Amino acid sequence: MPSFDTVLEADLVEVKNAVDQVAREVGTRFDFKGTSAAIELKDKDITLYGDADFQLTQVEDVLRSKLAKRGVDVRFLDMGKVEKIGGDKVKQVVKVKNGISTEDGKKIQQAIKGSKLKVQGAIQGDAVRVTGAKRDDLQAAMALIRSEMKDLPLSFNNFRD
Repeated sequence: MPSFDTVLEADLVEVKNAVDQVAREVGTRFDFKGTSAAIELKDKDITLYGDADFQLTQVEDVLRSKLAKRGVDVRFLDMGKVEKIGGDKVKQVVKVKNGISTEDGKKIQQAIKGSKLKVQGAIQGDAVRVTGAKRDDLQAAMALIRSEMKDLPLSFNNFRD
């Protein structure tokens, strides 16, 4: 029976490369000289450091542009709250989304059920497997999922015929 998986996976190698480029640029830019502006990556968390909110915003803009140039969708970024750390310095933790949450998986399932297409959706861990009798139905389901879940950078893999 034909099927495919709907997944939410960022290319972590490209994310790491983009963070390295941002760190290099922050180190060489004139407006960041003598400040505590920095960026670091641990697992799937990117931490931005700066002297003020304005500086964090500048580092974030550089990060977004580097990710875009490397082909990583900026919708993978889940911006955290700005926290004060000692003195007048601030930091912000940015999480890189990986895996479809249970709520989003249920929304995808409901969209498939409500579409009257002859396909079924099943949540399997952090992915949603969609199965159907015809390849055309599966392609219509892909288009439906893309249009319903605009806020998530979903991709489809394991297409089996």
